[in-house]
Amino acid sequence: MERLQKMIAKAGIASRRKAEQLITDGQVTVNGRTVTELGTKVAETDKIEVNGVPVEKEEPVYLLFYKPTSVISSVKDDRDRKVVTDYLPEIDERVFPIGRLDYDTSGVLLLTNDGDFANKMMHPSYKVEKEYIAKIKGIPSKEDIRKLQKGVKLEDGVTAPAKVKLLSSDKQKQTAIIQIIIAEGKNRQVRRMFAVLGYDVIKLKRERYGSLTLGSLNAGDYRMLKPYEIKQLYQLAVT
Repeated sequence: MERLQKMIAKAGIASRRKAEQLITDGQVTVNGRTVTELGTKVAETDKIEVNGVPVEKEEPVYLLFYKPTSVISSVKDDRDRKVVTDYLPEIDERVFPIGRLDYDTSGVLLLTNDGDFANKMMHPSYKVEKEYIAKIKGIPSKEDIRKLQKGVKLEDGVTAPAKVKLLSSDKQKQTAIIQIIIAEGKNRQVRRMFAVLGYDVIKLKRERYGSLTLGSLNAGDYRMLKPYEIKQLYQLAVT
């Protein structure tokens, strides 16, 4: 027997958190009966449906995608903009992004149909590092770098300590290239961290997610994760 939300997540329908919402919203039935209680346990033989669609367990799939800018980190968009799954026509499984990169940000994005894995990667308590390279307008002082390292106050709370390094600056153009490594996933966090100190982000790219980098991928390309890479990410999520 297994928790209903975990079974839905394993089937690649949604992350476990989203699966819990589907249950409480009354969109899930078990053997024809609507279930809204999150503690419900089900067996492999039970007939589970989400909005009338049978839940069938898929083989787990793990992808590393080089997200271009001007692409939505979702499987669909109500404004008909390009989404990340548009770049995966060969993938038959119902994969979804692990977290998101905003519309104007490029770089490493993981996709999977394994809800448990996605939950471990996204949950703030697991603290999987994400490394970004930001080009900003203005040249931050040493004091501002220290503030970013220590944590800055955003409207949804103070950011956790970050690793921040000034890589280069252009005094004539008044721009700087900054490396910033965080282990959180607040919405548009890096841009907001700079904005609170008065710096606009001109360009932002996620170079690394945990132990994974883009390698030789070009924007819009993807590859399957290797078994040892998946194992490394699990190890990072528990340390």
